[in-house]
Amino acid sequence: MLHCFRVTLAILLLAVSIKLSHAFQRNGHAKMKSAVFLSPKFVLGPGSVLDKYYYNIDFPRGHIALKSFNGEVVDEAGNSVPLHETYLHHWATVRYYQRRGATNPDYNGPLELDKSDHILVRNSGVCQKNSNGQYYGLGSETRGTATFVPDPYGIEVGNPADIPAGYEEGWLLNVHAIDTRGVEDKLGCTECRCDLYNVTKDQYDRPLRPDYKGGLSCCYDYTQCRLREGIESAERRGLYVRYTVKWLDWDEFIVPVKIYIFDVTDTWKRLENSTGQNAEHECHVEYEVKSCRASGMANNGCTDTKRVSLTMPTGGSVIYGVAHQHAGGTGSTLYGEGGRVICSSIPTYGEGNEAGNEAGYIVGMSSCYPRPGSVKINDGETLILESNYSSTQGHTGVMGLFYILVADELPKPSIHIPLSKSVNQVWERQ
Repeated sequence: MLHCFRVTLAILLLAVSIKLSHAFQRNGHAKMKSAVFLSPKFVLGPGSVLDKYYYNIDFPRGHIALKSFNGEVVDEAGNSVPLHETYLHHWATVRYYQRRGATNPDYNGPLELDKSDHILVRNSGVCQKNSNGQYYGLGSETRGTATFVPDPYGIEVGNPADIPAGYEEGWLLNVHAIDTRGVEDKLGCTECRCDLYNVTKDQYDRPLRPDYKGGLSCCYDYTQCRLREGIESAERRGLYVRYTVKWLDWDEFIVPVKIYIFDVTDTWKRLENSTGQNAEHECHVEYEVKSCRASGMANNGCTDTKRVSLTMPTGGSVIYGVAHQHAGGTGSTLYGEGGRVICSSIPTYGEGNEAGNEAGYIVGMSSCYPRPGSVKINDGETLILESNYSSTQGHTGVMGLFYILVADELPKPSIHIPLSKSVNQVWERQ
């Protein structure tokens, strides 16, 4: 009986989604808008690193529903730059409110945003402090990863009712790029191995841990990766991140979704006498994969598996999911209670030399688009995030993030269609 009810509910939700999509088309609410923007220009030479925070970037304004965001590195002529020349470690877009009349922050970093003139607007995920608060963020996989939010859903931003009096909405873009032309070890540079950067302190002048071999603390802004002998470091060039945003003007037919980002490095603890909605989360963002050779295991089939158990604060229907991994990654899966798969995201590795198909690099991550209502997470449900990497060789500074979009309400059809007819339409499409 319960199974029949769940199947019927899934059919109803999909039917409602189809009706709403039709209503979009009939009533003119599906007019997609799109714009292409450029980040401020940055200059890199062989082996150099950029890790900048650009505030008040060009971005669609008003009360809108974000539908997709994609970015890539291009040169001054607008040509796509391959990863084997400039490695895009990551880009991330962050939303904030700025007091009207206040100047843009003049520092390089997000740490000072929570001041009276600037209020950080985080996503709905469980990470706290300055970790994983972005609305969008990808890395080398950016050209080959789908980010589109299906109808009738959208990421709501710019709602005047949410913006504090005297403030306006702004967006910042964090770009972390590494120029690997002429370097001694391309993979080592992209994995930020400390010995290749000759770094013993982090960007805040704090000594590194003796066991810290590589990661973000060794490839911060203005650091330099070791070049091959005879390479000239003066061959610098201007670059941009070109990003394309698609959106709809907000209306009553759009169903809002929340962004959740989970991190496999999250070391969280439940506060005394509390549920998972009241817990301390410390997301470390990156971790190290040790070579299986060190443990005496056979090289063939060596896999490093990292898992974390997390509690979902507020549930809903999952309408999108994707993972973020670095080179060496073999896939990541988010599980619900009972071991059911919520979403599994697998990397695609390039096989050529051209931008978007660079051999040895992750050039895309598969995205999940469940049928509306078919994948639901309950309030307070325990989730398991698993991240897998090949450990035939060691890797430093790898990541295991997982993004999902969750809707906590059902679509509202604009017209009435008899249930029997809409159910038949659903099955005709299967």
